[in-house]
Amino acid sequence: MRDIAFFYDPISPYAHLAFERLPEALMGHSVQLRYRPVLFAALLKAHGQLGPAEIPAKRDWTYRQVSWLAHHHGVVLDLPEAHPFNPLPLLRLGLATATDDAPGDTNRYVTELLFRHVWRGGLDAADPARLGALQAQLQDHMAQRGKSWHAPDSDIVKQRLRANTDEALALGLFGVPAMVLDGRVFWGQDALPMLRAYLEGDAWFDTQWDASAQRPEGVRRR
Repeated sequence: MRDIAFFYDPISPYAHLAFERLPEALMGHSVQLRYRPVLFAALLKAHGQLGPAEIPAKRDWTYRQVSWLAHHHGVVLDLPEAHPFNPLPLLRLGLATATDDAPGDTNRYVTELLFRHVWRGGLDAADPARLGALQAQLQDHMAQRGKSWHAPDSDIVKQRLRANTDEALALGLFGVPAMVLDGRVFWGQDALPMLRAYLEGDAWFDTQWDASAQRPEGVRRR
C-alpha cells in the first residue's frame, strides 16, 4: 500500500476540488491517504507570496476558474459569502479530532465536513454560530468513536497545526493542495493525472522528474 499525504487548507477552492476528485483519480490503486491541515497563509509568507485572492485581477480569474472546474468535473462548489476569511478556527477544529496515533491527521469524514462547511451553500465560513454547530457535530463524531476531544484553542491543537505547517515547509511546499508520495510533491488539483501516472509506473519519472527541474537561473528579479 502506497502512502500519500494530502496537505490542505479548507480556504482553498483548489484543495476542495482535489479532495472531491481524489477517489476517482486514485481508483484501482491501493493507497493510504493521510489528510494533513496546514495554514496556507504561513506557506505564502515563508515564500514571500500573496494568495490568489489577494491580487485583484487574479482573484477574479480564480473564482471564475474554480467555478468552471467544478461545473466541468461535476463537483458542487458554492463560493462562500466572503473570501478570503480567517481559516484558523476551521483548521483547529479539524485537528481537535486528531488521535494520538496520528496527531497531525484528520480522517476523511472530518476533512469532508471542513471543506463542505466552506464550499457548500454559499454561506459565511467564519460565522460563529455555524462554527459552533460544526464543533458540536465533530464532538459527537468523536464521542461515537470513543475518542478523546481536545479544545480547538488548546496548546496541543495549536502545536499540531504548527508542526504540520513546519513539515510542509520542510518538504518544500509552497501552496495547497499538495500531495506527497515517495518524497515527491504534486501540487494543485491539476496534478492529479500526474500523480496517477506516477502510481502506474510511468517511465517518465525515472529520467525526467529531476532533469526537468535542473535548469540554470538566467535572471532574478529583486
